[in-house]
Amino acid sequence: MAESMQGLHRTHRCGELSAANVGETVTIMGWVQKNRNKGGLVFVDVRDRSGIIQVVFEDGSCDADLIARAASLRSEYVVAIVGKVEKRSGAVNENLATGEIEVIPEQMRILSESETPPFPIEENSKTKEDLRLKYRYLDLRRPDLQRNLMMRSKIATLTRQFLADEGFLEIETPILGKTTPEGARDYLVPSRIHPGSFYGLPQSPQLYKQLLMCSGYDRYFQIAKCFRDEDLRADRQPEFTQIDMELSFVDEEDVMSINERLLAKLFKEVLDIDVELPIQRMTWQEAMDRFGSDKPDIRFGMELVNVTETVKDSEFVVFKGAIENGGTVRGINAKGQGSMPRKKIDKLVSFAKDYGAKGLAYIAIQEDGTVKSSFAKFMSEEEMQNLIKAMDGENGDLLLFAADKNKVVWDVLGALRLELARQLELLDKNEYKFLWITEFPLLEWSEEQNRYTAMHHPFTMPMEEDWQYIDTDPGRVRAKAYDITLNGNEIGGGSIRIHQNDIQEKMFEVLGFTKEEAYRQFSFLLDAFKYGVPPHAGLAYGLDRLVMLMAKVDSIRDVMAFPKVKDASCLMTNAPSQADDKQLAELGLELRPEEESSEE
Repeated sequence: MAESMQGLHRTHRCGELSAANVGETVTIMGWVQKNRNKGGLVFVDVRDRSGIIQVVFEDGSCDADLIARAASLRSEYVVAIVGKVEKRSGAVNENLATGEIEVIPEQMRILSESETPPFPIEENSKTKEDLRLKYRYLDLRRPDLQRNLMMRSKIATLTRQFLADEGFLEIETPILGKTTPEGARDYLVPSRIHPGSFYGLPQSPQLYKQLLMCSGYDRYFQIAKCFRDEDLRADRQPEFTQIDMELSFVDEEDVMSINERLLAKLFKEVLDIDVELPIQRMTWQEAMDRFGSDKPDIRFGMELVNVTETVKDSEFVVFKGAIENGGTVRGINAKGQGSMPRKKIDKLVSFAKDYGAKGLAYIAIQEDGTVKSSFAKFMSEEEMQNLIKAMDGENGDLLLFAADKNKVVWDVLGALRLELARQLELLDKNEYKFLWITEFPLLEWSEEQNRYTAMHHPFTMPMEEDWQYIDTDPGRVRAKAYDITLNGNEIGGGSIRIHQNDIQEKMFEVLGFTKEEAYRQFSFLLDAFKYGVPPHAGLAYGLDRLVMLMAKVDSIRDVMAFPKVKDASCLMTNAPSQADDKQLAELGLELRPEEESSEE
């Protein structure tokens, strides 16, 4: 039967005890991890978020009633134990931080009983994720998840302290705001007081933080909840957290310097890793040409090689057609993989097709120098040798080629490079390679919308030397934008902001907004710009992704307390759920029943 604490006060967490506490009487409280009854000798492992301590109930040191009660304990019972810390009488447990000590109890209270959990509470659980997420409150008792969330808390605390020391003010911005047309889809919240009107949940605090710069707050930050109603993807969450900042009277160097020092502090304090400063930089164009990605993983080589010039006179129709259509031919060299079986190569071809390739050409150079190729019959011996030389091909290498428009070739080879690295186990989670990507294109062409869209957002400053091309060749204009990447992941992105009205209005025009439309959506920002706005810039990190990488886990769900699943639902609470008729009526909403498809 459950008892109350009756005046007991915890003196230590379980994992905080050590040999230094030997001889002390302590009070611990936690969950029963394991109970081993040896008859007259009962070992109980008690767990809390700090770790596990062994409690030993034994004839001679405990009365019979206490031993009997200990024997009745089951997994996940909550107990309070008062006892003396002693050196272990048996072998030391090297795998446990408290492995050289144990607690000899004087009294025990059962604070709460537990039914048998639907799965074991243990590290690296093999239980299916859907079941664990349904009982997330139990899943969160697992020591590995608790370590992740404690790490997340430490990162947030250190970030707050660092930015405060750098003169930043923590200011909260609204969750209920104005819906915006650019970027991802907003979550809409209907207003009861303004029937037919809706708030938009923020995709980021972008506009508010720019207004704070207009208001003279100089340096702002916020650990901000953001929301995006995006299409389904395995590791994407409808709500996520940003470390968000904005600064006035700064340029790119100022923003990068502060953030490099922030990252160095986090990695030193949390992981005891020294981040080498300054962090390497690479332009967007160089990153795409060398790695096929604007967030390249530079822990390994296998870089893209442009062989368009080498094969421009080839009669191989795949290469020839791509070049004639304004595309390129590029390849990667999988060193030492020349003997890869044909079946595995065929799987790589299928993988490439998922990223838009029509196919994948290859040259497999055997250890004896024999060449096997999917297109050898279309190339002369000299052309083949020139191509192998251009790719730095040696005996034992596998050369893979894509030919198409640049974007397709980059997408295909960028993804293929990462897939090969995974297969060849080239990715070391203990290695951290940071990289700044700079000079992004300001705009990108959307086939779907048949217009230019902002690669980052409409408030990004163009590079002054490129602004002359905004009317004649908009795609040529580069932005004062910068992303910070880590091991092939974008962990943060930002830019210098437009602070001149004429440039902002022109930007809206290029994006297809009339002046009236721009003012209807952003009048509060554009009006604020009439009253003296400082040059300003900012950056935001995805906190979930940063913690995921620092914790060396594969999913952001493992560093969030209560994540959603792929379809944006919560298996624990069954959200989203239907609202009742009264709520809908108060909001002036009526649900239209789905029309049944008529049978042919």
